[in-house]
Parts: sequence; structure tokens; C-alpha cells
Amino acid sequence: QVQLVESGGGLVQPGGSLGLACAASGTIVTVSLMRWYRQTPGKQRELVATITSHGFTVYADSVKGRFTVSRDNTKNMMYLQMNSLKPEDTAVYICYADIRQTWESRSEPYWGQGTQVTVSS
Repeated sequence: QVQLVESGGGLVQPGGSLGLACAASGTIVTVSLMRWYRQTPGKQRELVATITSHGFTVYADSVKGRFTVSRDNTKNMMYLQMNSLKPEDTAVYICYADIRQTWESRSEPYWGQGTQVTVSS
């Protein structure tokens, strides 16, 4: 069984900063691609940032230069540092990971439940 659990969400003022974390736990052999998505009511889920197991990163244009994704492969953790936050960054932030549970199996996609980030004065 594999779980992805996000933490670190909350309320922050415009221009402020917030850090999110995603912890993968359970029977895990490898964690390859990891991603942060965000979801707001009535809108399509948006891909925010991607990080490979080697640390290669890709960002959505809307967050480039403000958000930084990182990971700790020894702990199966991923992080998202969000700076210069704007009201339009308000969303539920959801963690995604491709995880292999045994050497004989293929990587499978896993999703967290999400953590709410609200940017408001």
C-alpha cells in the first residue's frame, strides 16, 4: 500500500510565502516522476511543477520564477516553495508520483488528497 500525504497549506497574504511538502510512504522501491498539481472549483486541474528523480524541473508559466520544486530521494519527499503568492494561486495543491512497489512491477501513478492554499488579505 502506498500513500501520498501533503502538508503545509494554509492562509497567506498576497506577496507572502508558503512551503508545501509531500510524503510518500508504504512499500516503495522507486519513486520516479513527481508533480504538483492544483485544483480550483469549476476549473481543470493545472500542472504546476514537475521534478524527475534526477532533479530536472519544469514549471507552469504562471508560477515560473516564483515557485521552486525540490525533492529528497532518501526520504521519498517532495517540496514546493511558493514565493510572491497571488490571490490566483489559491487552490487545493495535490501531489502526484510514479511509484514502483516491487522490482518485478511497473511504476503506477499515485495521488495525494491535497492541501488547501488560500492567498487573501
